Amino acid sequence: MIVKEVIDILEELAPLPYAEDFDNVGLLVGDMQTEVSGVLVTLDTLEKVVDEAILKKCNLIVSFHPIIFNGLKKLNGANYVERVVIKAIQHNIAIYSMHTALDNSHRGVNAKICEILGLKTPSILIPRKGTIKKLTTYVPKSNENALKQALFDAGAGNIGNYSHCSFATQGVGSFKPNSDANPVKGKIGATHYEEESQINITYPKANETKILKALFNNHPYEEVAYEIQTLENINQNIGMGMVGYLDKPMSEADFFAFIKKKMNVSCIRHSEFLGRDIRKVAVLGGSGSFAISAAKATNADIFITADLKYHQFYEAEGKILLADIGHYETEQFTKNLIVDFLTKKIANFAISLSESKTNPIKYF
Repeated sequence: MIVKEVIDILEELAPLPYAEDFDNVGLLVGDMQTEVSGVLVTLDTLEKVVDEAILKKCNLIVSFHPIIFNGLKKLNGANYVERVVIKAIQHNIAIYSMHTALDNSHRGVNAKICEILGLKTPSILIPRKGTIKKLTTYVPKSNENALKQALFDAGAGNIGNYSHCSFATQGVGSFKPNSDANPVKGKIGATHYEEESQINITYPKANETKILKALFNNHPYEEVAYEIQTLENINQNIGMGMVGYLDKPMSEADFFAFIKKKMNVSCIRHSEFLGRDIRKVAVLGGSGSFAISAAKATNADIFITADLKYHQFYEAEGKILLADIGHYETEQFTKNLIVDFLTKKIANFAISLSESKTNPIKYF
């Protein structure tokens, strides 16, 4: 198995097109065609993690956080990022990062938090917009069915729980400018013209590369005319954070004790107690201050996240309890999630959970 094949499996869980624009995800170090001897899964890629990969004979590190976030202008070992990259290259170790692609997955970071806390009927806190695309193209009638099948096989015409529902075909013949209803004739080869059909398909944004490849490989024209539009949908299966329910309401103090036990948390920074039971819980792993208003809008009793600043606790405004349990603490089970997923997908393959402790924050 090569690096690219492992990546293809990881993208079933967390497609990279759903990562945030500011992020740096994907293969950060290494060659897609390298034969994989073993996979080491970690939250952060530090030097000791690379050393662990060398010891365990793993030449692919799958990391949640990207070790390269800002641009590198030099590679002389002046800081920990450069030292990690240099050592990985020296030992032919590839590094792949998932980060916000996994944050936005409905089976990702926040789903794992919901699982650990036992939350029921979890749903996305901030659903992602613009994840559905529409492709319009023209094809000779004799090639229509073959092209539609190739596009479907590549992932078009299949949205959520619906399949073969997103194709629309319009017959077209003699062309008239500025008219969508009249047919055109397309040229095939040097002299032959054939009546065309207009094909309209919708597809998930994550499948766009495969769909365009299928279009170009299965269309009879040397130059393919097509148009892509982004639809203004809101995807309930992709997005940041989640909201779920406890089986039974708990007092605020009891729920904090529950969080400490389940999430291995030693302390919780929080806004003022509201004196009411906790039943509806919003969660967002990592830095989640941007989602406070969204959590309030769901009427959640508590919002569990990390990296809240002093003044952001005021945003609770007596409507919600804000709980900052720590960045590492909200994401600590992510590597277990990745290992479990890969283990189910790749039987009898060397996949290791990193034993290195990478939390940079210590508590006294």
